[in-house]
Amino acid sequence: MSNAVKILRVLQWSMLASIVLCAVVGELLGPPPRATVDPSLSYLLTTLSVAAVGSIFVVRRTLVLRAAESLASRPDDMLSLNHWRTGFILTYAFCEALALFGVILRIRGYSLTQCIPYYIGGFVLLLFFRPTVPRNK
Repeated sequence: MSNAVKILRVLQWSMLASIVLCAVVGELLGPPPRATVDPSLSYLLTTLSVAAVGSIFVVRRTLVLRAAESLASRPDDMLSLNHWRTGFILTYAFCEALALFGVILRIRGYSLTQCIPYYIGGFVLLLFFRPTVPRNK
């Protein structure tokens, strides 16, 4: 169990670093911000971001929290451990997707101020969902 937590923490920190790297790459490789950009892409990615955040909370409730309850009473249950680990990985993937939406916007000519909410949202959510060993209450 503690090995799974360590692996998830390494994954979390590497994904946090990759979000920072996404912001830097977007600034270095992106074109200069344009005065006029197509707002439909922003609307689409905003909608997808809301769906991704909603999916994060659904995954947390259906996989992570249920598996954590089971692991608190039976730490050697491999099925629950796999569900718990998969839930965290999916959560982190959705958080990373938010940052990638920011990169997409930046590459399409949006300014950093228009992209920064995606980077910050992904970073904060990823930082917030830290894996801990499930314990009995």
